[in-house]
Amino acid sequence: MNKPDAKGFTLIELLVVLGIIALLLTLAVPRYFPSVDKTKETILADNLRNTRAVIDQFYGDTGRYPDSLEQLVEKRYLRALPVDPITERTDSWQLVPPEDPGKGGVADLKSGAPGNDRSGRPYSDW
Repeated sequence: MNKPDAKGFTLIELLVVLGIIALLLTLAVPRYFPSVDKTKETILADNLRNTRAVIDQFYGDTGRYPDSLEQLVEKRYLRALPVDPITERTDSWQLVPPEDPGKGGVADLKSGAPGNDRSGRPYSDW
């Protein structure tokens, strides 16, 4: 027996709403993922630029390069180790020693992330 005052949605109404939601998702999702990659690359470039500046500042203050990135944290040049947003880890950095090994252990750093950026350049070349 149907009640004329029954409340709720019919199956057709639910299917129409789900169809509209699916259509909106097919338009929005393809635009979302490239923006996530662009954001990660922007953060990577910023982390590299800031950490390199801190390494240079350490060299200017002490006359030598830090032995490790952890030394920059211990000496309070950095609050914490920088995160590589591509690998989402702090221990994936490739550390480049100075030409003179007696001047420390880290003169530069590069991303240890595999693969290439959106323009095709390897992350390890950043």
